[in-house]
Amino acid sequence: MASDLHMTPQLEQIHGEIKDNFRALSNGFQRLDKIKDSNRQSKQLEELTGKMRECKRLIKEFDREIKDEEIKNPPELNKQLNDEKQSMIKELNSYVALRKTFMNSLGNKRVELFDMGAGGSEPIAEENVQMASAMSNQELIDAGMKTMDETDQVIERSKKVVEQTIEVGTQTAVTLKGQTEQMGRIVNELDTIQFSIKKASQLVKEIGRQVATDKCIMLFLFLIVCGVIAIIVVKIVNPNNKDIRDIPGLAPPAPSRRLLYLRDPGRVA
Repeated sequence: MASDLHMTPQLEQIHGEIKDNFRALSNGFQRLDKIKDSNRQSKQLEELTGKMRECKRLIKEFDREIKDEEIKNPPELNKQLNDEKQSMIKELNSYVALRKTFMNSLGNKRVELFDMGAGGSEPIAEENVQMASAMSNQELIDAGMKTMDETDQVIERSKKVVEQTIEVGTQTAVTLKGQTEQMGRIVNELDTIQFSIKKASQLVKEIGRQVATDKCIMLFLFLIVCGVIAIIVVKIVNPNNKDIRDIPGLAPPAPSRRLLYLRDPGRVA
């Protein structure tokens, strides 16, 4: 089943490390049956206990990765991953129970607490692991009812968390939508302002060119008027000056008239 699961590279790495530890535990307990010396058995059990603690840590990490990817994965894949996690928890608990059996067979009554956490998402504590053959029917029923109650509580808490998450996500989406619309309006206003600035710059340039042209025209007109006035003044002052042509439309100055004195022929002596 695990080979058919679609896991992220991180999940595959964790899953592979867990399986490697399980193989090491299986081989370790098989070798433990062949060891006759109690000291060597105790040492071997300590090494196996360390492997089981490492498995516990990896299973917790595997569960955290599942929760992180839960939103992205389809429900069927999440169910398969959770089933695989539960399968690994059961396998680990079987090694915990096997370790307890070896500890009892060695006559060591001091059973170390191997806290595997509580709830359906982590391995249960070693002190709560009991062989089914050692429990009465009523104890089995009570244990099952307790587990069901705890599972229901976990489910209810999960539902509340999901509802809160959906509510927060909805509010966040509404806020982001409003901000996006506001940013769109700001961008449009900025584009309008930029366009207006460009048009104003072009208008100022055109006005500047027109003003410069008008100034040049006024300067030329002023020079022409000054020239005409100068010519008129020169003509008036020196009318006999042939270097200056007559101004069109301006009558030449009247020539000075001389009165001829005619003598009476009868009075000639």
